[in-house]
Amino acid sequence: MDFEEFEVDIERAIEDSEPSKSCTVTETLNWIDSTWYAPASRNARWMDLLGDYAGAEPFVLDGHSLLQVVLDDRLLALAKDDDPSFQIIHAIYSLECILKNFRDRSANFDVVFFDVNRHLVLRAGESEFTVASRALARRLLYKHIQSLDSVNTFTFASLSDKNWVDYRVRSKPMFVMVNDGGTLKEGVGGPFAAHQILAQRLFIFDLLASGLAMAPLQGADFKDTKILSFVFESRLRLGHRGHFPDAILSAGFSARDILASREQGPFDQVRSCVLGEASASPSFFDLRATLKDVGLSYLSAFKNDTQQSLLAVFIIHVLLLENISVQDRARRLVPIKHDLFTSLTKSFLPRILRATEAVVVANDAFIDIDIRVFLSVLRYLSEHPAQSLVEALGPTVAKDAEDIFSELKLPHLDVSCLSDFFLPVDLYEMPIPLKLLPFTNRVFDEELSAVHVATEGVTRHNPIEPVTSSGEEEDTLFSDTQHWHNHRMAILPKHLGGDATAPMTEWQRNRKLRSDQRFMKTLHDQASTLTGASGAVLEQVKIPTAASVANQRNVKPKVVHARSSSKSTGKLSKADAIREQNIAKKESKQASESAAWIASRVQEMESLDDTGLEKFLQVLARNPRTRDPSVGAELRVYRMHRLLREWIYSANPGSSASRDKYSLLLMRLVKEVWEMGFSTKEMTNAITSVLIALGFSDYIDSLVVSSSADDRALSFRFIKLVKSKTKTAVYDFMRIQEHPIVWQLRLFGEFMDRSMDSQADARVTFKPDAWQREVLDAVDQNMSLLVVAPTSAGKTFISYYAMEKILRGSDDGILVYIAPTKALVAQVAAEIYARFNKDLNGRDCWAIHSRDFRVHDPQNCQILVTVPEILAIMLLSPPLAKMWTPRLKYVVLDEIHTIGQQEGGAVWEQILLLSPCPVIGLSATVGAPEKFNEWLESVQKAGGFQHKFVHYPHRYSHLRKFYYNIHEEPRDAFEGLSTYKSTERMRFLHPLSILSSSTRSLPSDLALEAVDALNLYRALRACTALQPSILVALDPVVFFSSAKLLQQKDVIQYEEALKQHLAPLLSSFDSQDSETPLSRVVTQLQDDILSRVPDRVLNSQPDRVVSGCNLIHLVADLHAQGDLPGIFFSFDRSDCEQMAQILNDLLETQEDEWRENSPEWKRKMAQYEAYLQGAKERERKAIRASKHKGDEEDKRADTSEWQASFRPDDPLSDFSFAGQSTSYAASELDEDIADLTRRKPSPPEWALKCLRRGIAVHHAGMNRGYRSLVESLFRRGFLRVIFATGTLALGINAPTKTSIFCGDSPFLTALMYRQCAGRAGRRGYDTLGKVVFYALPMSRVQRLVLSKLPSLSASFPVTSTLVVRLFNLLEGSNYSTIAVAAVQRLFRLPQVSFGSEEGRYQLLHHLRFSIDYLRRARLLDEQGKPLNLFGIAAHLYYTEPSNLALVALLRSGVIHKICAQSNLRDAKRNFILLMAHLFGRRYLPSACMKKEYITDVVKKSPSMVVLPPLSKAARDVLIEQEREILQIFTGYALTYGTQHQKDLGPDHILPLSKRNISGTVEDEPSLIHDHLHRTAIRVVARSLFVANSGHDDHFNSVHDLAQTARRGLNLNEHTIPSFAGITGRTNQDGRKYALNAYLLDFYVHGQVAALAAANAIRRGDVWFLLQDFDLTLMTMRGVLEQLLQKRSVSEKAATPENANFSEEVDSGYALLDPVQWEDEEEDETSGKQEQGRSESTHDSQRPRGVSGADWRVFQVVNGALEEFHEKFKAMWA
Repeated sequence: MDFEEFEVDIERAIEDSEPSKSCTVTETLNWIDSTWYAPASRNARWMDLLGDYAGAEPFVLDGHSLLQVVLDDRLLALAKDDDPSFQIIHAIYSLECILKNFRDRSANFDVVFFDVNRHLVLRAGESEFTVASRALARRLLYKHIQSLDSVNTFTFASLSDKNWVDYRVRSKPMFVMVNDGGTLKEGVGGPFAAHQILAQRLFIFDLLASGLAMAPLQGADFKDTKILSFVFESRLRLGHRGHFPDAILSAGFSARDILASREQGPFDQVRSCVLGEASASPSFFDLRATLKDVGLSYLSAFKNDTQQSLLAVFIIHVLLLENISVQDRARRLVPIKHDLFTSLTKSFLPRILRATEAVVVANDAFIDIDIRVFLSVLRYLSEHPAQSLVEALGPTVAKDAEDIFSELKLPHLDVSCLSDFFLPVDLYEMPIPLKLLPFTNRVFDEELSAVHVATEGVTRHNPIEPVTSSGEEEDTLFSDTQHWHNHRMAILPKHLGGDATAPMTEWQRNRKLRSDQRFMKTLHDQASTLTGASGAVLEQVKIPTAASVANQRNVKPKVVHARSSSKSTGKLSKADAIREQNIAKKESKQASESAAWIASRVQEMESLDDTGLEKFLQVLARNPRTRDPSVGAELRVYRMHRLLREWIYSANPGSSASRDKYSLLLMRLVKEVWEMGFSTKEMTNAITSVLIALGFSDYIDSLVVSSSADDRALSFRFIKLVKSKTKTAVYDFMRIQEHPIVWQLRLFGEFMDRSMDSQADARVTFKPDAWQREVLDAVDQNMSLLVVAPTSAGKTFISYYAMEKILRGSDDGILVYIAPTKALVAQVAAEIYARFNKDLNGRDCWAIHSRDFRVHDPQNCQILVTVPEILAIMLLSPPLAKMWTPRLKYVVLDEIHTIGQQEGGAVWEQILLLSPCPVIGLSATVGAPEKFNEWLESVQKAGGFQHKFVHYPHRYSHLRKFYYNIHEEPRDAFEGLSTYKSTERMRFLHPLSILSSSTRSLPSDLALEAVDALNLYRALRACTALQPSILVALDPVVFFSSAKLLQQKDVIQYEEALKQHLAPLLSSFDSQDSETPLSRVVTQLQDDILSRVPDRVLNSQPDRVVSGCNLIHLVADLHAQGDLPGIFFSFDRSDCEQMAQILNDLLETQEDEWRENSPEWKRKMAQYEAYLQGAKERERKAIRASKHKGDEEDKRADTSEWQASFRPDDPLSDFSFAGQSTSYAASELDEDIADLTRRKPSPPEWALKCLRRGIAVHHAGMNRGYRSLVESLFRRGFLRVIFATGTLALGINAPTKTSIFCGDSPFLTALMYRQCAGRAGRRGYDTLGKVVFYALPMSRVQRLVLSKLPSLSASFPVTSTLVVRLFNLLEGSNYSTIAVAAVQRLFRLPQVSFGSEEGRYQLLHHLRFSIDYLRRARLLDEQGKPLNLFGIAAHLYYTEPSNLALVALLRSGVIHKICAQSNLRDAKRNFILLMAHLFGRRYLPSACMKKEYITDVVKKSPSMVVLPPLSKAARDVLIEQEREILQIFTGYALTYGTQHQKDLGPDHILPLSKRNISGTVEDEPSLIHDHLHRTAIRVVARSLFVANSGHDDHFNSVHDLAQTARRGLNLNEHTIPSFAGITGRTNQDGRKYALNAYLLDFYVHGQVAALAAANAIRRGDVWFLLQDFDLTLMTMRGVLEQLLQKRSVSEKAATPENANFSEEVDSGYALLDPVQWEDEEEDETSGKQEQGRSESTHDSQRPRGVSGADWRVFQVVNGALEEFHEKFKAMWA
């Protein structure tokens, strides 16, 4: 549920809410929850803590929360009032499993114990046995964590502990994983439960107020390689705790004091509950001495009230545990009578556990305790009194026990009197597994060989066979050849063997024509705004068909007989000589014309001042003539001449600022002339004199071009800079005051040559760098590629080069381009349209296909642009596997890092595994790309393709980072852009000035500009941070050659040298110690202004109000500094919209005020009014002029008056950020806005008003047409301010000069930061990009800039539905080679199993289970052929498990019963209700459940809002199905465990520490050992460590089985279809959430406004949600129709004779027109005709052979669909 729209201002809520002055603890807890914690919970975001949030950043795992999760496990027999057990080995196993889950995912964490946070572990106030057990377990588990080498452990008193503050400064944890205490439930948790929860809430409040984020540990989900939890970001100001009302604080402190007093035990050693600091374990541990100490503590503490015989047995059991294996410790609780139970839990056990705790603390020891073994020993000794201790225990244990008894002065052991207190032992029944059904398939048998399970003797489907509908007596094979949403449409087109196209009506043809025209206009407009890397508009290339090229090759060439020279001396023939003379004449003429043209322009420029000259030169730059090297070079020399003259006559020519300004401009021009490669003698002399004057004499040879043969004079006289005789400079002030190398590093960095071994290459129109040529070679050799290069590095061309290669190579080869978003799909299609044109005789060169629209023919084109889900569907389509898939030549996956995302990552992996051709993966942000590439290479080589990895780390344009100092007040208020002066609050951040003490290495992509490198060297030298010899070697003058201008690659080498010497300094860096060398360097590099802001202020989150008020200054500063256009990133949609409105409103207000008070405006309006009054007179003049040819000049003068184009209502340029120099006219904007308002739903009015001022919002919830227009206008330069979420970060062509991060967000991750920042620095426009941090704490900025990208996590690529689709692929394609190879790659090479046997077996176990489940669900037969309702399961694959629930409900007859109701209206409504439960599960927040909301909103709305509960019949069926799934899963696990017991090996090793609990081997006989071995639980599938708590192979849930399965039996619970989420009750029993009835409500009333107002569905999401449901209903109808049709004809008939199949080129997904993709309006006729066609599609009479019950289901489904679809179309038609 997206709770954005329900966010509240928590701080304001705390201030406004006033509790009573004397609150009870429960009242205090309720106040905190309602005022703060409940709103904070709604603001929390569910995300992958590593992949989406922290990456490799450190975080803290709260130790006490970790222990609470372990001890609260319902399976753990420890500290339970109804069970006198203390199974610490099970607890240790659970603890290690959790820690291993973190370690396996490469999480960077420390375990931290806060003393103040212990209360939920200790549970004071509950029974003494519970408290004593948990207190000792806490000590033992803490001791065990300390012993783990792979985990760092720390202890602190509280968040105010100085040591914690130091740790936080040193380690910079990003967040803390901690439990929140849960909710207070009546009768649960003892008398002090409210106290414990309140203490925990206050701890979390303090944590968030200190600026740290929080993620709950309880409820965290370890899925694949991800850790999923909610993230609570800090939204409280520092020190906000003091703003809590005094009554609340007082109650909180009181609760903590009460808990502390109740937690104290009877021993002085543990009077304090504080855990000891980590200490090294003693090298020798004397168990006997420790047990003696335990006995002494017990006896001395309780004196006369002791049970010495029980103490003796306790000592014996601890001695025995050393030699007992974990197998023999797997025990049920010994049944005992109530008297003994009471004695143990009320007296002996609490006391002995407290005594043990005292010794553990005093001796820093660890003692293994197992009360179930203790009770077994006690029973055995009581029932065998005749046996001596030596006979029972063995001589060694007996001697040790007797020695301890003697020292403790215990009486002779006799427990025979206790034998009567034991009850008979229940007989243990081994679970009988549900046997696997027989299955064989030649492809899958091979894949499953490693986990083969014998299935002999099983013939029946299932002992729990569900009820079948009247129409499903026998299995029907399902052939997947028809369209998913309409059975009457074939998947294959006619040219691939499908049916012929039905003729279109005239109305259909006209509609399609209008649709195509509208779409192509939009596409053309979008394409015209796209530019290449050089900034030039793309030029379309016409590509001939391969057939025509082949024909030309076959035509016999004409033989041309050239007259040869008689002497063969190389002398030109007469004809050649004439040709050369003509060429020479033409060149001479062109040179003369160019000289005349340039002379004329120079004459014009001489009369211009400096400002006018700049504008004139900008205009000239667009003239094609300036591309002539002779013209371009002379223009630049003239520009030098004017700059020099300007410098000489400036007010202070000798100042540093003047020298820097003019020397930089002059050297840029010198470099440009040199790059042109043209010069004359006079130009050479002029440039030489400039270099001498500036002090660059050594560079003359490398920068002066040799004179050309054309030695014409300049058209002006160049200013004299060098004395004729002495050859010295005329103006000494021009000479730079530093070495030219240093000058270049300081000033010339962004103008240096950026090429990396560039060379001309005929394959492309630019000079590719070396790495780009590698890529070209790889594509030419049909190799697979992974290219990782930053944004602006130049990787875009790769895709288009591969496309052109495919287009030129054949007429049927296909390249598929995969983009992660539909917005990027549309843009790439526009760019293909702009680049390529190929006439394929009626076929289209390219096509678009996404889930909800398509353009052109996806299966009959050569370039298909799509999203990953669609290509996965096409690759799994049997008809396409035979005809279309073999034509694939390349698959390009743009933004391939998306494979690591929580949502949708598995689909990307499926594509890589299923693709039968080479792939090209492109990304700018892949963490640890070598690791990912290793896997990708293995996949490609398995497919027979060579693979190449190209990693280029350098951006074309550097990113310069700034921090906007919001903490400083601006000097002046904003009054207009023309008078605005920069506040200078944008402060530069040197990359190393933001180092934090937690930084131990620099990110690989942390680049230094030339000036950054220079300043770093100067700081190192000033602080003598390195040895003198190293500093000398790093001196730029020494490091670089001074013979030529520096290039970017030279600076990169220098940067690497500097970083190499920084590495040792980083290892010992502590930012708190100002005397360390690196600390002094960092201080030197810091900005002076920012260094004066206190750290406390700089690291706090700025107030939202302050951020809003300063927004105008931020944007105006960027405007004044020339740093617009800019994208302002905020990851909250509401914030984006609010910021745009704040900015627009302020501009409007200031403009209105200026218009009201400006005499200039009033004068202008008076002139305009007078002009309007003369309109009639001008009209009469125009009529007369049309009759009599008047003076053309007069007419021109008349129409050129400024009033004619004046628009007084338009925003004034002084109050608008719209681009003023763009060709986009106001009238065009009017047309575009009018077009947007015609579309439904139209953008909000405020968004359209913002557009007129050059401001826009871009996020997924905005109208699609509006977003497309925003992208185009941004590229055209009209829009210069965009507030966007991450929608503009993923590859969209929206190049900007500056990226601004506005405020913090949990979605602002290391990956997202780099994606968004990478937008800045437009190649072809900017030599430098800028990144600005606004309203972020400096500590957050440090983390973002210095964070490392997380490596790409793997997803589990196989679901049960995918398994059935794979069988369908094999069967439907007749086991084609491509299909078989795809299945083999999918199971042999998934990323989750790469280098991991555990992952591989997990995959294979899931596959074998899925096959058995699908067989029992009657979706597969014994050979793997799809049956019956396969279509519903497969076509709704993305909804699993809801698709399988729908199949179960159809099989059981529940849907038949719903549809059989006599009232058709009720039947359809109840059917929609059921479908809403399955496919529309959106939860309502508690705010929507309050009485006020129901009274104020719901009762006034046509919506019911809260979805009625699922019917009892449906719920019962799904619960039974859930039980059946568990039986199947358990049966498989038991069968596999039994048959592969030898392969699995023993299960006695702890998962993280690898400690062996097999017991020591003893030769001495021991009757007690034999007894324990005989009476232990024998388990097959369950972990022996969990069996320690008495659990056998009976499992309560899939989760229970997957989490507690034994070692080697690796099961993935997340891929098992579970219906628990569907059958769980909502809005009952005081539950917090209820399901949203938005689908049922829309079906009833069809009102979009009501969904937004009452159901709280975002308007931007409505269309997508309703469309999803509409497609789901279509799918269900299509499958039912096919099944009914098959039954209505004989088995031999293929199709009915009257079937009217129409050709539909589709992969089985939606086919909406391009017009719908563009949100275009549809006329009324369209709706009526579509409705008519829909009604006529389905026959009203029941087909022969179809039962009445089945036909009724179809009628209800079809009727409900048509009603819903009609209302859905009405919202946009």
